[in-house]
Amino acid sequence: MNHTACKAPYFSQWETASMTLSVLERGASALLDDPLWQRSGADTVEEYARWAVNICGMACLKMILASRGEDHRTIDLARGCTAFGGYVVNEEDQSIKGLIYAPFVTYVGETFGLDAKTITGLQTPDIEDVLKDNPFFIASVNSQIRWPDRQPPAKGGHLVLVTAATADTIRFHNPSGHDEASQADVELPIEIFDRFFANRGVAVRFDQR
Repeated sequence: MNHTACKAPYFSQWETASMTLSVLERGASALLDDPLWQRSGADTVEEYARWAVNICGMACLKMILASRGEDHRTIDLARGCTAFGGYVVNEEDQSIKGLIYAPFVTYVGETFGLDAKTITGLQTPDIEDVLKDNPFFIASVNSQIRWPDRQPPAKGGHLVLVTAATADTIRFHNPSGHDEASQADVELPIEIFDRFFANRGVAVRFDQR
């Protein structure tokens, strides 16, 4: 991988990282059985279950902040992001819309001093160039990227943290990987990553001011 690769600790969007297959089978209700839910910062297990299926982006942010020694809880991050408009909660049915990139960029800049920018129309081979100026790229991919041999029904809808790239390979942390091989430091050939990648995301670096 290239010399600009930045090491970040891995965190799942669930507090118990092995719960992905249960969530896929039973939906968010599976997370009501997560014994570690209180680590998320949620006030109730119901709040945790509702949010955890929506916070792949906050798991990526948690990993970025952890790379500089900070410890944050995912639901706390989600609440902060919501205050900036990065998530929109429907008060009637409690459904959650997001992550919305523009307010997220403002949130991480004003709250954590991160220099973030939205990038669209990005071809997969050009991720390598993005990482020359930014240690991290939060990429929009299809969640089925955990099974790279599959043909996804669409691109995008899930966020992973890209930490390194070459002309041939992309390396990333997947907040909803279902096992060790699909969670931390996953490496895929460019052409396979491209099958899932929606050509957009958020580049993030630490503010040099």
